[in-house]
Amino acid sequence: MKQLREAADAKRQARTDELTTLANRRALFEECDRLLATASRENPLSLLLLDLDRFKEVNDSLGHAVGDELLVLVAGRIESVARPGDVLARLGGDEFALLLPGTAAPDAVALAHSVRDRVAEPYQLGATRVHVDVSVGVASAPWPARDRSELMRAADVAMYDAKRADTAVREFDADASRLGRLVLMEDLRRVLDDAPVTAAGPGPGRLVVHLQPQVPLQRREWTVDGAPAAPPMVGVEALVRWEHPVEGTLLPAVVLPLAEATGLMGALAERVLALALEACATWWHLGVDVPVSVNLSAANVQDLLLPGKVHEALRRAGLPSHALVVELTEDTLMSEPARVAEVLLALQQSGVGVSIDDYGTGYASLAYLRDFPVDELKLDRTFVADVLESPTTATIVTHTIALAHALGVRVVAEGIEDPAVAHELTGLGCERGQGYLFSRPLPTPDVVAWLVSCSPERAGAGVPGPR
Repeated sequence: MKQLREAADAKRQARTDELTTLANRRALFEECDRLLATASRENPLSLLLLDLDRFKEVNDSLGHAVGDELLVLVAGRIESVARPGDVLARLGGDEFALLLPGTAAPDAVALAHSVRDRVAEPYQLGATRVHVDVSVGVASAPWPARDRSELMRAADVAMYDAKRADTAVREFDADASRLGRLVLMEDLRRVLDDAPVTAAGPGPGRLVVHLQPQVPLQRREWTVDGAPAAPPMVGVEALVRWEHPVEGTLLPAVVLPLAEATGLMGALAERVLALALEACATWWHLGVDVPVSVNLSAANVQDLLLPGKVHEALRRAGLPSHALVVELTEDTLMSEPARVAEVLLALQQSGVGVSIDDYGTGYASLAYLRDFPVDELKLDRTFVADVLESPTTATIVTHTIALAHALGVRVVAEGIEDPAVAHELTGLGCERGQGYLFSRPLPTPDVVAWLVSCSPERAGAGVPGPR
C-alpha cells in the first residue's frame, strides 16, 4: 500500500510545476492529447498561450525570489478566471497555457481578454507596487490545428503576433503569412550586416528610429482637462523600429528579445546610436540644441573602447558630446560594476550625459547614485502610474526627487498618460516628463517640425548639459 502511495505521489509530482503547483508541460501535453482525440467542430478545443511582458525587469531589479512570488500570484489570478474543466499549466519561466475544452475561438478570445485584465491589475510585492502585462495567443482545434504540435505552434505564433503588434490578445490567423522566430533571427543578423536585396527574395528590411519627446513639467502649463499642444521639447529618446518587408513594422518588444537571443544586443545598440545621432543632427544643425537619448546594452557599457566609439559616432554626425545622453537600466549597471563605472565616467567627463532608466525598481538604487556617475534618473512608469492612487508610491517618488536634486541629478518621469499625474509630478518637483500624454514616438521629420514650431527662443538656446 505504501509503495502504491509513493508511486502515485511520484507520478503526481512528475506532472506538477514545483513553484506554482499547477500542471506542468508534461501534464498539459497529456491532457491536450486526450482532449484532441474527441475534438470536432461541434466540440472544439482552444488553447491560450500566455507570456508575461517585462517580467525580466522584475526578476533583474527585485531578485528571483520576488520574481517567483509574482509568478505564483499571476498563476492564482489566471486560475480565478479559468472555468471548471479548464486546464491551467505553467510551461516554464513566465509562460503559461490554458486549455479550454468545448470552447470555440470567439469564446476563447473573450476569455483571453478577461485573463489579461485580471493579470494586469497591480501587485504588491513587499514595499514595491508592480504592474505586469501579458501577451496572449489563441488557437483552436480541430481547425486550423489538427494535432497538439500544430495547436501549440499556432498559439505560439499568435502570442508572438500579439507582442509584435503591441496588442494584448491575438487569435491565430491561418491565412496570414507569418515568419517563424528562427527566420526573423536570421533576418536581424542580415539587417545588421546591411544585407542587400537578392534574386532569391527581398532583403531583411531596415532599422529606423522613432523619437519620443521629453517636455518640461511646469505647473502653469497643466490642467486636469488636458495638456497644451506642442509644449517645448528638452530632449528625445530614440526607440528602434524594424521595417520588415513581410512582418511590417516591428516594435522594440519584438526586436530586443530577438537581438538578445542572437547575441546581437551590442551591435543593435551601436546601429541605433548611429541612427539617433543622424536624426539629432537634422535639428541640431538648424540651431535647435536638443539632445537625444539612446539605450545601451550591457555588452556596450562593458566595452572599454566604447567612449572612443561614441566620440567617433558624434564626429561623423557633426555633433558635440552634450548632444547625446546614454541610458542604462539598473541590471545593466550591475553586470560588471567596476568596468561599467570606468566607461561611464569617461563618457561623462567628455560631456555625454548618463541616465538611469527604469529607476526605482531595484533594491540597490541608492548605491547606484553613490557608485556611478549619473546626470539623470528616469522614474519607472510603474511608479508614475500609481503616484495618485498610492500614498506609499507618492512618498517614494517625493523622496527620490528630493534626493536626486540634492545630488544635482535631474528627474524624468516616464509613461505619463494622465494630465492629473503630470500635474501631481510637477507639484512634487519633477522637472521633465515623457509619455503618450505629450506624444507617441515620432519619425524624425515630425520631431523637427515640432522643434521649429516652438517659441523662437528655443532655437540656439541650448539645453543644459551634464552637471
